[in-house]
Amino acid sequence: MLGIRRRQRGDTIIEVLFAVTVFSLIVVSAISLMNQGTAASQRSLELTQVRQEIDSQAEALRFMHDSYVQAYYAGINLASATGPAAEYAKVVAQAQDNYDNGIRAATKFGTQPCGTRPTGSIIVNPKTATLSTTATYKYPDVYAKLVYTGSNLTQSQGIWVEPIRSGSSADVNQQNTGYTDFHIRACWDGPGLKTPMNIGTIVRLYEPRG
Repeated sequence: MLGIRRRQRGDTIIEVLFAVTVFSLIVVSAISLMNQGTAASQRSLELTQVRQEIDSQAEALRFMHDSYVQAYYAGINLASATGPAAEYAKVVAQAQDNYDNGIRAATKFGTQPCGTRPTGSIIVNPKTATLSTTATYKYPDVYAKLVYTGSNLTQSQGIWVEPIRSGSSADVNQQNTGYTDFHIRACWDGPGLKTPMNIGTIVRLYEPRG
């Protein structure tokens, strides 16, 4: 009888606690890996969405610039005109104002908070190819994007464009070369990250001469 009782003896409390601890560690590790994978997938999706927004700004600026070049002639005054060419003239005027006010370089990535747009920056409405003067800048709700009401751009959430005019050059071959560098930036809080995500591109568009 004594031998039978020994064979029927159950696990001790220490063994049970050890098994539960090991199982808990495995479960917690699995959930952590799943969360990291989900966050990485979400960041990838947001990155794709934001790149599309940046590309739309670049394409709108190129279209406005092409219209400006086509309409350009020496002495042209687009101050009272309308259309994409006139809108690009406003953009160039903003770049000149930035230059005159000492803004001759774009802000560095990570130095501009997502909730604050740099002085002299602009935003373009890609749906109408116009320089937006009414869209408010807002901290991104989820990721950097533009918000519309119909075709009217109402909010720029974490996206801006910094137009930087070309400076004077010591190279005589470059002294009459006029261009504007458009630094298109986006900033938002990525899932699972302690610091904001920052991406951007630069579009250089040249001024016609004549």
